[in-house]
Amino acid sequence: MISHRTTRFLAAGMLLALASTGCTTVSQAEGTQGADAPASGSASTAALGVNEAARALLPAEIRDKGVLTIASDPTYPPFEFYDTDNKTLIGWDADMGDAIGAVLGLKVEHVPATFDTILPGLQSGKYDLGMSTFTVTDERRKVVDFVPYLQGGTGLAVAPGNPEGLTVEAASLCGKAIAAQKGSIQSLDILPEFSKECTKAGKTAIDMQFFPTQNDANLALTSGRVAGVMADSVSLAYQGTLADGKFELAEGPDYEPELTGTALGKKSALLPAIQAATVAVLESPTYGEINTKWELPASTEITPAEVVLK
Repeated sequence: MISHRTTRFLAAGMLLALASTGCTTVSQAEGTQGADAPASGSASTAALGVNEAARALLPAEIRDKGVLTIASDPTYPPFEFYDTDNKTLIGWDADMGDAIGAVLGLKVEHVPATFDTILPGLQSGKYDLGMSTFTVTDERRKVVDFVPYLQGGTGLAVAPGNPEGLTVEAASLCGKAIAAQKGSIQSLDILPEFSKECTKAGKTAIDMQFFPTQNDANLALTSGRVAGVMADSVSLAYQGTLADGKFELAEGPDYEPELTGTALGKKSALLPAIQAATVAVLESPTYGEINTKWELPASTEITPAEVVLK
């Protein structure tokens, strides 16, 4: 849910490339939720009630259907992943999606999807919303619209105790093997730029290793094949906990925190209703309850004023 923006994508291939941001996952080989993960089920949404002003903004088709279809890639704890039954989608985004649905008086259908198919699915009308911790970038905004709900930055997962003293800084990573998920902002943007900084300074380039899933990247770290893994800091910290401390988040500030949010098809008629519903959730106790449930730090919270992008 992190990272800075570039304009290197060609229009013809933009959608697929932009779909794959730093959405990651704890290694499923390490288990599912872990004993300390929250129980399944959404945070209470009963107190929200239907916001009639927001509901009035719904397109008639959605209002009459009564269902909001939300796509997520369930491989990215604590934001979206499967419960211990391996079929119930839970996490921060699931709870936030349920809260938005409650405000709009709609039933929410959570649909699992691979991360790089969600934005194309929005464009084709297959899904109403994409909630999979998408970073809001200028490139993505050319093809989809966003309603922000959090903010965060990139972090670096390292071996316990950080024996090599790595940080999310180029100088710290020169000559090191650093992993990221293929298609993520970290693989497309941050690591390549860091590596260029290394070579410009006369140092060895970063040995960038990109993996198809975050599971693979995490396993490369725990097996000693790479020195670090770069991804969303909040999720990396949570994944390290679920992996019984086999890796941890390196100390230091996040790299370039940015907004993350719900994705919609470009110029979707749903946009005003989702903006209004998101503001209603942010102004309610439910927002804080969801963040507390999934152990998100206060620094990730945004204000209602940040929901409507300019």
